[in-house]
Amino acid sequence: MALPLLRISILDRANARDGFSASDALNRVLERAQRAEEWGYHRFWVAEHHAVPGIAGSVPAVLMAAVAARTHSIRVGSGGIMLPNHRPLVVAEQAATLEALHPGRIDLGVGRSVGFTPAVRDALHAGKQEAEEFEDHLVQLLAYLSGAAAITARPRNDSATPVFVLATASGIDIAARAGLAVVLGGPAVFLTDQNGTIPALDRYRTQFRPSRWFERPYIMVSANVAVAATRQAARELLLPEAVALARSRTTGEFAALASMSPTEWAVLTLREKEAVERSLSTSIYGTASEVWTQVQHLLATSGADELLITGGAFDVAAQAESDRLLARIFPQDERRSQDDRPGIRAIPSTPTRLDAT
Repeated sequence: MALPLLRISILDRANARDGFSASDALNRVLERAQRAEEWGYHRFWVAEHHAVPGIAGSVPAVLMAAVAARTHSIRVGSGGIMLPNHRPLVVAEQAATLEALHPGRIDLGVGRSVGFTPAVRDALHAGKQEAEEFEDHLVQLLAYLSGAAAITARPRNDSATPVFVLATASGIDIAARAGLAVVLGGPAVFLTDQNGTIPALDRYRTQFRPSRWFERPYIMVSANVAVAATRQAARELLLPEAVALARSRTTGEFAALASMSPTEWAVLTLREKEAVERSLSTSIYGTASEVWTQVQHLLATSGADELLITGGAFDVAAQAESDRLLARIFPQDERRSQDDRPGIRAIPSTPTRLDAT
């Protein structure tokens, strides 16, 4: 029941859990990364969230350093660093430093999201205008990483670190013009056209321009995934995060994950239950055979090169077992390579704005 040639990776958002400390949440990330390496996962990524009670991870570069130091071969990356919140030079220096310390193991995933609330956006000095400048900032970042900028970022990176764009509708086009890998997640992964394909990814492949980083399109699809002995057990694993997300839409606050008993489920409003079901409808969960079938369908519609699994859980032991079971569905040999950029070649060009010409 193996899916050949498909890489599987993990994005861990460092979810906080009700009744446990932030230190516990962060150390749990490191332990999960070590297990992921042991079980053959290709990458382990961490995310950036600011002032969110339910997320302990706010500084990807720092957490990446800790993960890389605790592991030996698994690729470590950001999913992602939000460029509106940072100066491109600083992001380039962070990535280059990590690359120098852990050669051939660092990925740089970048996105254009801004803070969840006005107060967070004000604190970061990043809002709509900064998000609209994402493409310009990406061009600057690539120039620093490639050595084509007016100043040389240190340590020199010389395009050694693969760059991935966490895609929105416009992010797909930006990634294609830049010649970068793309990461598509959320409901968009499950929206297909009459031909049974994902239009945004078809557009990415058509518009893709080879670059220093990738010679051909490279697609990662991300989805919440849970594997258990029964479909109900797998659903229960994803339920706490789905509930926290549903409640955040009315409270304005994504809270720490909490266990969900039948009594606790019963007190949810009808609107919250509907939001939970929508979230679960764009998740992959069930027994090993059920998950295998769902992933097969996702691969058929997306043509993805890699599956990035997401989804936080309150039950740490059950999540570890889910990770172990998922790894058994996929081949374990020759999954990881030091430089996994497809058809990589150096293309000597000075980055400019990535508009089509």
